[in-house]
Amino acid sequence: MVNAQYPIQLVARLTGLSAHVIRIWEQRHRAVEPRRTSSNRRLYTQNEIERLSLLRDLTNAGLRIGQLAGLPDRKLRRLAAESLGTERPAPRAAPAVPADAALASECLAALQSFDARGLSEVLERASLALGAQGLAQRVIAPLTQTMGDLWREGRITAAHEHFATGIIRGFLTNLAKPFSGNGKAPVIVVATPAGQLHELGALLVGAMAGNLGWQVFQLGASLPATEIAGAAREKQARAVALSLVYPEDDEELPGELRALRELLPPDTALLVGGRAMPAYREVLLSLGAVPVENLRQVGAALDKLRKPSRKVKG
Repeated sequence: MVNAQYPIQLVARLTGLSAHVIRIWEQRHRAVEPRRTSSNRRLYTQNEIERLSLLRDLTNAGLRIGQLAGLPDRKLRRLAAESLGTERPAPRAAPAVPADAALASECLAALQSFDARGLSEVLERASLALGAQGLAQRVIAPLTQTMGDLWREGRITAAHEHFATGIIRGFLTNLAKPFSGNGKAPVIVVATPAGQLHELGALLVGAMAGNLGWQVFQLGASLPATEIAGAAREKQARAVALSLVYPEDDEELPGELRALRELLPPDTALLVGGRAMPAYREVLLSLGAVPVENLRQVGAALDKLRKPSRKVKG
């Protein structure tokens, strides 16, 4: 993908610079000149990612961006080699854009243009290249994070998110079908609690659980504690998983979480993740819930729940 171009959120992750710093370096110092889309979004090339990485290293070494911004790349490479104390200057390799990051970027471009076929095709290629778990953890999860950032910044609308969620929901459901557990497999109920309207994180957890052989009952978004607990009791669920995305300061949510824990059977595990989860960690720990930071931790927690408990002999 020689001509591939990447949005600023992905460039920030690849370079370790904040999006704010990248914009300042562009606007005040003309360090890079990204292409702009018709909607005024910045898109950066691989060469510009390398240049930003060089500028990052040199400013970290004590040089000023005003002194560096106008220099050509070859001069920046030589300065970087000297600042790192190397005996001979060598061209600095451009930071590789991982295949999964490029796929996530393609997904983002497709959803921003409401290109259903394009988004489906990228998801299909990603699943073939990375497998079900790789697709979920390395493409859709970062895409979900980026979508949340763009939504909060007002750069995409709720319509974009709903459009992407619909396509990804169908894709993940079909992907998990061959792996879903039989009638004797443990049951997990997945939802978002009342006030939590963003569903993609919950869909990812459901797909992960299905791929690990669980029976998954996906309830949807913004459900009261009574309905989640009722479904879990009806299905005799071994676990309930919740996704918390936004907002991070919902005064009603701690009460909903407490009510849910009280309504669930004591032996039903409560797993809670999502970008807003850390804001509620204290109440979660007080309830004996399991906070999870990412999909790997979800998988580890599900594997642990499937292991038979050892009874201590009296």
